[in-house]
Amino acid sequence: MSYQCTHTSTIETVEPRTLGCEECLKTGQVWLHLRLCRECGHVGCCDQSPGRHATAHFHATGHPIIEGYDPPEGWGWCYIDETMVELPDQTPQRGPIPRYY
Repeated sequence: MSYQCTHTSTIETVEPRTLGCEECLKTGQVWLHLRLCRECGHVGCCDQSPGRHATAHFHATGHPIIEGYDPPEGWGWCYIDETMVELPDQTPQRGPIPRYY
């Protein structure tokens, strides 16, 4: 496990693209917690959710840093360096996030 993230330059101020996990909303799956991609604004579900869509988004795009987003929690995680990341800001919610667990 790395103790310092080397990908903080990829962090952007983003607007969440959906009010829940993008893929779960399309397929009717449920999620436990949401993660926000800090490079593009994709909203995906956590690894404890059946779809694991936030991690799938990382593998598909290489976007390394997510923010805890259910409700906005403000913490960051780098998939590549496997470490917590201090984010420069906290992304506000676009609106009420439905609960699916």
